[in-house]
Amino acid sequence: MSREEKDSVREKRIDMEIVVDAYGPEEKAESWCHYLDDVMTFPFNAECIRINNRSPLSLGEQVEVLSMFLIEDYSNMEMYVEISWNDRQFGVPLWQLKPIGADEETAQAIADWHYWKNRGYEF
Repeated sequence: MSREEKDSVREKRIDMEIVVDAYGPEEKAESWCHYLDDVMTFPFNAECIRINNRSPLSLGEQVEVLSMFLIEDYSNMEMYVEISWNDRQFGVPLWQLKPIGADEETAQAIADWHYWKNRGYEF
């Protein structure tokens, strides 16, 4: 995982808008899930930018992102989205995807999540 340079504007948004009232790992995970679900506009197209052993996607493949894929166990430190791919629908890690042609708020929310992951932050 590559470390990303600290971005004070993004740090402030994450601290003041996303995890502001979250005190433990579960609350932080739920805060992230609600933020992403509230801010992203579905559906949107995305491209696979990372390989993940829990996902069948290959680099460069394009998918349609349908919604947040709600899970109850955030112990793997990931947010999942439901995608449509090869006539199937299932969940993949959001960190694996880059939006294509999504609105500005959706793109920013995904960039916030990528930043969080790239910085090595945890719930």
